[in-house]
Amino acid sequence: MTQTTNRICPGCRRPTDRCVCAGTARVSPSAVRVGRQIQGRGGKGVSVITGLALPAAQLEALCTELKRRCGAAGRVSDGVIEIHGEHRDTLVAQLARRGIDAKRAGG
Repeated sequence: MTQTTNRICPGCRRPTDRCVCAGTARVSPSAVRVGRQIQGRGGKGVSVITGLALPAAQLEALCTELKRRCGAAGRVSDGVIEIHGEHRDTLVAQLARRGIDAKRAGG
């Protein structure tokens, strides 16, 4: 018997086992992490979201929405969303609203 989950596809907003997004990568439920990096940034910290297996256009749209929610600058670089400043809690909450099970990485 197949176990159903309460996960929602961020693309079509349906349960992941009934996703109709043709040709798009699905989000792995345990791979999305929201962490903080300061290395190579002159001591300034950024919140980074890794593990999102979304097409580039959807990553850009998600990044734009998250920047607006946090009131901060940011960018998408090599499939990783970077938001300037310490916004890990806000980002995890916003991803959860979209049906993405993200975990906060780091202390």
